[in-house]
Amino acid sequence: MVTKFYEKENKPEIKVLPGIPDDDNRDYLPMSLKDSEIVVNENGNNSHVYPKGLKEYRKVFLDGREDIWYEYVPESYDPSKKTPLVVALHGGLMTGWGQCVYTSWSMVADREGFIVVYPNASTGGLWLIEHPEEIRKKICIPKEGQFSFNDFPDDYRENHDINMIFAIIDEVCGKYNIDKGRIYMQGMSCGNAMTNTVARHYAYKFAAFAGSAGPVSPMILFDEDGDILNDGGGADIWQTRMENDINAPGETCPLEYTFKKNREYWNQLNDCTEPPKISIDGVNNFAFYTGEKGNLVYREVVNRDHGQTLDDAEMAWDFVFSGVRRQEDGSLLHTETICSKEGDKEALAIIPGKRRVLFDNKPVDMGSEAFIWNKLKYHGLDGDFIVRDSYVMIPARVLATLFNADYHETDGAGAITLKDGREIAFAKGIISCTVNNRVRDMYVEAVERNGELNISAEWFCEDVLGMHVCTKEGALYAADHNIKLSKHFAKLIADLL
Repeated sequence: MVTKFYEKENKPEIKVLPGIPDDDNRDYLPMSLKDSEIVVNENGNNSHVYPKGLKEYRKVFLDGREDIWYEYVPESYDPSKKTPLVVALHGGLMTGWGQCVYTSWSMVADREGFIVVYPNASTGGLWLIEHPEEIRKKICIPKEGQFSFNDFPDDYRENHDINMIFAIIDEVCGKYNIDKGRIYMQGMSCGNAMTNTVARHYAYKFAAFAGSAGPVSPMILFDEDGDILNDGGGADIWQTRMENDINAPGETCPLEYTFKKNREYWNQLNDCTEPPKISIDGVNNFAFYTGEKGNLVYREVVNRDHGQTLDDAEMAWDFVFSGVRRQEDGSLLHTETICSKEGDKEALAIIPGKRRVLFDNKPVDMGSEAFIWNKLKYHGLDGDFIVRDSYVMIPARVLATLFNADYHETDGAGAITLKDGREIAFAKGIISCTVNNRVRDMYVEAVERNGELNISAEWFCEDVLGMHVCTKEGALYAADHNIKLSKHFAKLIADLL
């Protein structure tokens, strides 16, 4: 598993405060949350109690506009020590303080001792983000008092929000002892798009970037020839996507394609040439990419809608921010992160129709394709049938080889001898097998195909090996811990095979 729990010594304790639930609201950001103990829970955003240490600031930095931001300085802050800084950008139609209560940044700051700033977007709660001309024409009809995407200046260097963010960073660096090699940025939805804008043009000013939900249109990332559009350089990146996420505004391509192109952009830019290491921890699906110019951690969350999980900030810090700094020469220095990025050990991923499986994060050729076999009910249905369940089938020979067992097959009968001494015998067309000479039903009968016996991978992994198994969109993933496979992540694994 990827989760690494803390040793409590020498770390201030995170305190989760009890809140007053308000489940009747229907606003993106109920104003009643500010300076209160009220909390909300819905399948896109959850909140924690408004922290008493969050302070609001206002100042005219440029363009004659008064800008607003919020600062969270943990009690453990020591002015004599260089301190990391996180800039967290809120989602569309929200506020800086909303980004605080909708993330765990202030809670992690209490434990780790860094400072967080939460700026307000300057116009109507929406960041001045880049959009391709084709998309601007579709979505540039503003509500009264809000900007249109046509307001984004042609020269990003004239973008008020970008320059305002840099002015706030300078302001904070003047007040506190900030480690300028450890300045990070994270955003949600529209804030994720703004974070992406800053990263593509000014990556060299930050140590790493993180974003949740709201993938960026591929038309922003690549030109018509498919070449990367970038003048900021490589960077360490954290991307979180939700299984029930939404596409970039005005984007018509499939959502999974947008996810894929967002990954490809940073993997190409960072020279990530090796396949990622895969790990699934509960509902969190991870792909860890390593490159010469930077790394990418890609996360998908099962059964979540567009938004950000409350623990997304915790994970962005633990997996990425905790182990990278930008050095004076512009290069990235990587140290050990709080959480491991090694991938799952002896986990098995199978995609029907593929000749290869992924085992222990390595592709293995089976010699034949995995396939789906249906468990049928048909007696007494006048020739019709009902599919009671469907199973992923692969050669018993392959399962035995992967898990270091002995295998013997002859005349339509097969036998597996496991490392622990158990002997399993089965035969073509029969749902029963014997385990140590005792009869036991498998999930579905053994099927002969391409001259060898195939059995249910679900049955072998669950019933024989005691593993956790999850199937989604026909794909199967099995590991020694709790797992929930995301439908988009299943396609990512299919691409690897």
